[in-house]
Amino acid sequence: MHNFIFKRLGLLIPVILGVMVTIFTITYMTEGCPALMVLGAQATAEEITAFRNNLGLDDPYFVQLGRYIANTLRLDFGRSFITNRQVFNEIVARFPTTVHLASMSIVVAILLGIPLGVLSATRQYTVFDNGSTIIGLLGVSIPNFWLGMMFILVFSVNLGWLPSSGFRTPMHWILPSFTIGISSMAIIMRMTRSSMLEVIRQDYIRTARAKGQKESKIIFNHALKNALIPVITVVGLQFGAMLGGAILTETIFAIPGLGRYMVDSIARRDYPVIQGGVLLIAISFSFVNLLIDILYAYVDPRIRSQYR
Repeated sequence: MHNFIFKRLGLLIPVILGVMVTIFTITYMTEGCPALMVLGAQATAEEITAFRNNLGLDDPYFVQLGRYIANTLRLDFGRSFITNRQVFNEIVARFPTTVHLASMSIVVAILLGIPLGVLSATRQYTVFDNGSTIIGLLGVSIPNFWLGMMFILVFSVNLGWLPSSGFRTPMHWILPSFTIGISSMAIIMRMTRSSMLEVIRQDYIRTARAKGQKESKIIFNHALKNALIPVITVVGLQFGAMLGGAILTETIFAIPGLGRYMVDSIARRDYPVIQGGVLLIAISFSFVNLLIDILYAYVDPRIRSQYR
């Protein structure tokens, strides 16, 4: 197991380097001058030239890329063009809020998605199954930003049950968590249903029924446990996607997280913030995938025996 973990950690190095090169190249090729955003439209040509020279924006591509990689490896993400603050400190201060939002959302998705998927599979072609299918299709189809605005309109403006912005108390967590969690819930539900349908048709399930075991024990102790591997994969991917998908949701609900910070920085061409935020999300996604691979061993004894 330890050798496997070390190998996967080693494979993260080229992945992270590739992400760094990709992020820098995209921002390098993006149109627009950050000097104009910082200095304003009234800035003179001399002021713009001095600004660009001071930040090295006129250096050749490979010189800028090498400087960016070297600084990033020292955890120096540079300074914000707008606030002149250290980007690393700003990101670290906001990232826990984004992780908190993603964690709450994945809990919502799991608590709703897996039970609905199991019930839908065990009651195939019934009214419940058809209703779950419709819910799944709606959850996947509805955009998060539209769903968030509808939640605010219904539960905050019309009913007054929940606050419409902020992330200070558990009451503030409900609407953003459900906004992100609903779409992931639908995906997890569909995967759970599909995996359960495949498992409950296996011979060992029929054998367990023939021995007279309780149906609940067959479903949860035998079928669900063997159907969890693809579900765990989807949960991990969805959690990683939530870290990036929280950008619009944080903007809608005025949540002071990394996503909102990046949206504001994109509008102002604040390249160090954009590069640092995307890099941190990509690294987090990679570590989530590593944790999912490790979790496989604790769910499936066959995978655990391969590690040994």
